[in-house]
Amino acid sequence: MVRVPPELRPETSADLRGMNYLRQRPQGMRRGEMLYPPPPPRPPEVYNIIPIHDLLQTDHPSLRYPEVRAAAAALRLVDDLRKPSVQWTADMDLMDWVGYFFGFQADNVRNQREHLVLHLANCQMRRTPLPSSPDALYPAVVYDFRKKLFKNYNLWCSYLGKIPSLWLSSRTDTIGLRRELMYISLYLLIWGEAANLRFMPECLCYIFHHMAMDLNHILEGDFDRNTGRPFSPSISGQNAFLKYVVMPIYETIKVEVGHSRNGSAPHSAWRNYDDLNEYFWSKRCFKSLKWPIDTSSNFFAGTNKSERVGKTGFVEQRTFWNIFRSFDRLWVGLILFLQAMIIVAWAETEYPWKALERRDVQVELLTIFITWAGLRFWQAVLDAGTQYSLVTRETKLLGFRMVLKGLVALMWTIVFGIFYGQIWIQKNSDQTWSPEANRKIVVFLKTALVFIIPELLALTLFIFPWVRILIEEMDSKVIYVFTWWFHTGIFVGRGVREGLVNNIKYALFWAVVLIGKICFSYFLQIRPMVGPTKALLDLHIEYSWHEFFGNTNLMAVTLLWAPVILIYFMDLQIWYSIFSAFVGAIIGLFSHLGEIRNIEQLRLRFQFFASAMQFNLMAEEQMSTTNATMVRKLRDAIHRLKLRYGLGQTYKKIESSQIDATRFALIWNEIMIIMREEDLISDRDFELLELPPNCWDIRVIRWPCALLCNELLLALSQASELAEFPDRFLWSRICVSEYRRCAVIEAYDSIKYLICLITKEGTEEKSIVLKLFNEIEESIGIGKFTEVYSMKVLPQIHAKLILLVELLMSLSKDLSKIVNVMQALYELVAREFPKMKKPIDILYQEGLAPKSLETDLGFLFENAVKLPDDDEDSIFYRHLRRVHTILTSRDAMHNVPSNLEARRRIAFFSNSLFMNMPRAPYVEKMMAFSVLTPYYDEEVLIGKESLKSENEDGISTLFYLQRIYEDEWRNFVERMRRDGMEDEKELWTTRVRDLRLWASYRGQTLSRTVRGMMYYYRALKMLSFLDMASEMDIRIGSHDIASHHSLRHSRSNGNSLLNSVQTVPTPQNQNLNRATSGVGLLFKGNEHGTAMMKFTYVISCQLYGQEKRGNDLKARKESKADQILYLLKNNEALRVAYVDEVRLRREEVQYYSVLVKFDQQLQREVEVYRIQLPGPIKLGEGKPENQNHAIIFTRGDAVQTIDMNQDNYFEEALKMRNLLEEFKKFYGIRRPTILGVRENIFTGSVSSLAWFMSAQETSFVTLGQRVLANPLKVRMHYGHPDVFDRFWFLTRGGLSKASRMINISEDIFAGFNCTLRRGNVTHHEYIQVGKGRDVGLNQISMFEAKVASGNGEQVLSRDVYRLGHWLDFFRMLSFFYSTIGYYFNTLMLVLTVYAFLWGRLYLALSGVEKAAKDRSNDIKSLGAILNQQFVVQLGIFTALPMVLENSLEHGFLPAVWDFITMLLQLASFFFTFSMGTRTHFFGRTILHGGAQYRATGRGFVVQHKSFAENYRLYARSHFVKAVELGVILIVYASQSPLAKNTFVYILMTISSWFLVISWIMSPFIFNPSGFDWLKTVYDYEDFMRWIWNGGGMLYKADQSWETWWYEEQDHLRTTGIWGKLLEIILNLRFFFFQYGVVYHLEIAGGRKSIAVYLISWIIMVVAVGIYIILAYARDKYSAKEHIYYRLVQLLVSFAIILPIIFLLKFTTFVFVDLVKSFLAFIPTGWGMISIALVLRPFLQSTIVWDTLVSLARLYDMLFGIIVMAPVGLLSWLPGFQEMQTRVLFNEAFSRGLQISMILTGKKST
Repeated sequence: MVRVPPELRPETSADLRGMNYLRQRPQGMRRGEMLYPPPPPRPPEVYNIIPIHDLLQTDHPSLRYPEVRAAAAALRLVDDLRKPSVQWTADMDLMDWVGYFFGFQADNVRNQREHLVLHLANCQMRRTPLPSSPDALYPAVVYDFRKKLFKNYNLWCSYLGKIPSLWLSSRTDTIGLRRELMYISLYLLIWGEAANLRFMPECLCYIFHHMAMDLNHILEGDFDRNTGRPFSPSISGQNAFLKYVVMPIYETIKVEVGHSRNGSAPHSAWRNYDDLNEYFWSKRCFKSLKWPIDTSSNFFAGTNKSERVGKTGFVEQRTFWNIFRSFDRLWVGLILFLQAMIIVAWAETEYPWKALERRDVQVELLTIFITWAGLRFWQAVLDAGTQYSLVTRETKLLGFRMVLKGLVALMWTIVFGIFYGQIWIQKNSDQTWSPEANRKIVVFLKTALVFIIPELLALTLFIFPWVRILIEEMDSKVIYVFTWWFHTGIFVGRGVREGLVNNIKYALFWAVVLIGKICFSYFLQIRPMVGPTKALLDLHIEYSWHEFFGNTNLMAVTLLWAPVILIYFMDLQIWYSIFSAFVGAIIGLFSHLGEIRNIEQLRLRFQFFASAMQFNLMAEEQMSTTNATMVRKLRDAIHRLKLRYGLGQTYKKIESSQIDATRFALIWNEIMIIMREEDLISDRDFELLELPPNCWDIRVIRWPCALLCNELLLALSQASELAEFPDRFLWSRICVSEYRRCAVIEAYDSIKYLICLITKEGTEEKSIVLKLFNEIEESIGIGKFTEVYSMKVLPQIHAKLILLVELLMSLSKDLSKIVNVMQALYELVAREFPKMKKPIDILYQEGLAPKSLETDLGFLFENAVKLPDDDEDSIFYRHLRRVHTILTSRDAMHNVPSNLEARRRIAFFSNSLFMNMPRAPYVEKMMAFSVLTPYYDEEVLIGKESLKSENEDGISTLFYLQRIYEDEWRNFVERMRRDGMEDEKELWTTRVRDLRLWASYRGQTLSRTVRGMMYYYRALKMLSFLDMASEMDIRIGSHDIASHHSLRHSRSNGNSLLNSVQTVPTPQNQNLNRATSGVGLLFKGNEHGTAMMKFTYVISCQLYGQEKRGNDLKARKESKADQILYLLKNNEALRVAYVDEVRLRREEVQYYSVLVKFDQQLQREVEVYRIQLPGPIKLGEGKPENQNHAIIFTRGDAVQTIDMNQDNYFEEALKMRNLLEEFKKFYGIRRPTILGVRENIFTGSVSSLAWFMSAQETSFVTLGQRVLANPLKVRMHYGHPDVFDRFWFLTRGGLSKASRMINISEDIFAGFNCTLRRGNVTHHEYIQVGKGRDVGLNQISMFEAKVASGNGEQVLSRDVYRLGHWLDFFRMLSFFYSTIGYYFNTLMLVLTVYAFLWGRLYLALSGVEKAAKDRSNDIKSLGAILNQQFVVQLGIFTALPMVLENSLEHGFLPAVWDFITMLLQLASFFFTFSMGTRTHFFGRTILHGGAQYRATGRGFVVQHKSFAENYRLYARSHFVKAVELGVILIVYASQSPLAKNTFVYILMTISSWFLVISWIMSPFIFNPSGFDWLKTVYDYEDFMRWIWNGGGMLYKADQSWETWWYEEQDHLRTTGIWGKLLEIILNLRFFFFQYGVVYHLEIAGGRKSIAVYLISWIIMVVAVGIYIILAYARDKYSAKEHIYYRLVQLLVSFAIILPIIFLLKFTTFVFVDLVKSFLAFIPTGWGMISIALVLRPFLQSTIVWDTLVSLARLYDMLFGIIVMAPVGLLSWLPGFQEMQTRVLFNEAFSRGLQISMILTGKKST
């Protein structure tokens, strides 16, 4: 045993400070609100998954596993331990022991006991080889679990130089095992009760470190030094852990969150979760906090804020420079390359390498070192300027390093500058490049070599990554001293490098991208600019205005280069998109994606598909040795190759005589049954697709009828054509098609069985029939069938057989007709079929004719036919329908199933089974997992009233769904009729629940998500049965399923046949219930226990408790709590976790995490666990806090995070155990910690807009994430449905981060955290999960705004900064361009448009264009060059990934057609509009903050959105910007000499005009009834009412313009000084209009004095004064003294018109000047308003503010009219409304939808 010396053990004698934090005062109670007492105690027998409290309860299926008993028994080894000071009973165990000693809650103990037992049992079940004694817990299981659980703790101890408190023994006896279990139990109990502290993993390490030390003292029998009594823990007593450990830290978090002012305070002003956690990354936490925790420490909120510990590790400062700080290597590289390319291009040589031969150019290139050093200095300044608040008395070295790095960088800059100057001084002195000058160059180069030593070292370590990983993971002081200069020592981020193979892969990727980018930039961007620049610098220009900067033309050159420089900095995103698209497509191709794209291709490979399903989904015994594993891998690879390419006819092994075929049929049929339950397929589709079990002595696999259709007729045709050929040749031709071979054999066997069945036993006819079949089979056996029989008779026999089958299937059977057909068949077979005709006497002799002379041949079969009874043998008719289908079908039935979603799912599932995936283990040996869904207040079940209620167009939700999912509605009604419904009116009465479920399963509701996730449970039960079932079980079971009729047609439905040619009614129609069909009939009772041990589903319903309480206070009306209870009742594995608020006396409240389930025996909801919380859980962002409180109730090795708008599919759930095996594989140098899963966007069929969003999202979740995972190795967690290594994340901060505002995009921070803590994220595409997306433009825009704002906050975060610095250069590039770089470069693109247009406007108004027009052709062509780059950006940026992914999965031609269709449906308008949304919110968040969670709503969108609503959403993000660009384009068109040539103007500005039109018109193009004339009129009136509503406290933003206007500017109130300053600088651009235009007025007379501009301001002041007078008169006289108001208006009109007339008559003023003045002064006014808003704190209390608000209202009204004018025009013109409807709902039209009915409300009856 490893013992720690006493001097290293912490002191334990300290007073416990009883801080009573248990009761929290609520925010306030409403009048009449009731006080709720604590809930009554639970019955002791309540359990969650396994009844650990009663191991003798042998009837529970989980207790049949000895591993469960072994794990529970191991916890009961407490007899020789010192007992705590409580009444100890015999049923208590280690968990109780630890719980009582350390003061943990009883329910926390119960919860973690089950958690631990379940996990240990599952681990032991997976153990290979099996332990010798399964009834005893295997020590290696505990060792492996302890090693994984405490890995982060051990790393933390090593980092801080502390000895872990794990006193472990090398012994494997009971004592050593028990000690390890006690450490595990202690940690789990700490974690289970830590509440919000779970976001602080190193804080938990600190707590465990000390509590484990106390545990060691107890186990070692130590005594208290002060009292001499046996040692007691520092924290003990009832709820002591919650009171004295959790509560103080929780209160500190709560106080800090209060300082955030709901996220509006700067991040630097308060400590978030990361700050508080990173305090435990330094040894000072041991000195400051001590143990037991000293609440007087300056760490806690109880101390004065000025003395309290401030930000730790990192300070989030809001500045645009964070992008440079975090990714300085990228920007330094781009800047240095730009400088080098300009220097080389300036030489104007034919090729760049010729310029490098010149010594002047070589020396000029040395200036990049000066720039490099200067950029290092700037980085040091930024570091010091943003992180200065980290410097305290305890961190003086940090401040010293900041100053020193800045000084060193400045020194390098000066040294390089001096040395460079000396080179040119020497050269100029010598008039040539003398040896002395060359020597100075060498000195410079030697100095530069010293400067780049760190970079050379980084390059070396990149080539040898394991060396860097080893160095970074060493917690040595020597290493810290050597690395201190480069970075601050932090706990995370070290050792994140990848292996050499991965390094090579992503380095090659980026090498190609960078080479392409550099070549493009040099030859098409930089070099073409040199000539125009030199010409412009040499040009003498007479400016059209007063020029402040002389005639150097530097401003013109700057504006000319600005868009080129911006494109240079952002076009690497384009190159990344292009290359990643191609690489992703290639990887997808080699991953075998898209090989089966449709049902037709599945038909060709279905026989191999059966083998592939058996190979991948059926379990295989795990190998125990490495050699055996390698042999198995090789064998599996060969077998998979055979399956994929059809080698070896592997399907021949699956015939009806083998058990594999039956097992395959069971799985396939279960998939079809579930699709029928989902109403994706009809009853007809089901019978065509099912694989019926073997019966009627059929010798081959009974393939689905859809595959056998038309095959028998083709075989008959071949037989007729090849009648003269031998049997072997004819049969070989038939066997070319496997389906044809099976169809022939099945048809023959079925007919033989059928005729024998309906012929009475013991009759002569029965012996004749048997003899005829025997003769046929004998001739086939000897190969003389074509010699003996005439093939030309086969069509006649075929026709008679069809007639016989149809007579048997008819409702009213005519026995005489059946006898006639039997006689006709006898005549054909006995007399006509043989080539050699036999006389009657020969037939008598051979037994082929009746021997009784009294029997006349005319009465043959008259008394020998017996028909099956409907009630006794109704399965007969099911098989009869199949025979009829095979006999009669004349087409290939390629449209089966008809539903597109069913076809897509079947195709993807079948294709995935040919992809590479791990082999499935047995269910007992699979990894256990949970699914966790956070739920707040979304829709659970769509209500009856919601389905009935109609929108303004008279369209109900149900009517909409009936049209969108028309075929699924028919299938639903068919299913209801089969289940007994007689009239559709019953859907609103007795079957309203079924109706609501059907509608809910087509929306984005919780019920849809629950149904999908519970398929895991259903799949595991089925797979568990198949794993355990013997061959006899499966054989007998398949016949049992057949006898229960997996499908029955209803008599009222007319009993539609399986073929479309003929309809024959059938008699079987009643008493069929699909719920009794399928594999579930065969279960032995143990399957659900196995499934429960492997899977549980927890929904975190945060408000469930409040909903239940609300039900008690209001009239009984179904609430969301009732709906959730319904889901609990119908899903055994479902659990609901919620936060319960128990109000006590004195207005106090306690908070609990509660887990409930539905007890099937008691038939009511029961409470399983109730764990008290320190207070409200929502201190940070809501969703991660909601996840965090429920995660303690999850189980298993893995947890899948599923959002509320997701779905799952049964066939995909079958592959979950394959996916979980990925955790055991190495990807690179690490095993995965997050398994990325592919998503299918199921909302793409609703409208064209939903299709665009779906296509964009699909390309990212497939191709994009595929490349990020491999080869780039930077895939993060972008949301659901990824699968997490649960225990890895449990000890490292959870599934997401929750700090207020900074973690608003909470999901991706799980990926950041994973990467920084040496995790590994992979991506797997052989399994998919459904995902819903927003389907309306407003919903999509709010989602885009939320994501863009979240990325803006990420720019500030420490995670992004650390990844930018700790990842190697190439992974850093991948990380940047796949996360915030995408949004930043979108912003850069829009800024490029701005820079281009403002630059052209400057050149036109200043006179530069006019002067250069005839002197430089390069300048004239420059606009076209830039314009082409915009086109490249707009096109390839978004289209290429979608086209390539569609080509891969659906084929090239369909992909091209889809792309063309999208263009015709104006998809480019949507993508351009979305670009504006991302730009606005990303840029605003970086500058000013204001990010917030935006509830988009996930309903069905067919409702017209009013203009006022659209204006509120898009005024600042799109409309105002579009108007600004439009004004620039108009002014430029009027003033530019180049614009006189219409073609040149169009070529230069077409992209910009497209941007303007997209930003203005998209909200109306994609708005239902957007161009309806009446709605446009109503929208205008509503907009004007909204504009003129005065506002106030009682008005919301959607009611009053003023309220909205104030809310829209809120971000300017909370922004910092730099944000305000930059906002003012940006708004100064609006004053340029006035300055540039006034000099071009005719009245200016060509004068260029500054006085012209100053005089124009007088007009501006007069205009404002006139407006003030009118506003004053309106307010004072318009209501009561209207005549005075009219008089003032008249006087003002004269005051305006008379001066204009005077100017027109007596000056050079012309009417066009009036228009120009309008274009000049309107932007000036907007600029004044924008600047005034920044200065609002100074102006709001002055008299100016009311005038400003009034002017702002006028401007918004003007903008609204400008935007609405084209909408009104298009609405007035005929045809545009119909065209818009067609564009918006084109996808629906293509599926036969009646959208015109939906939009007009003309419902069909």
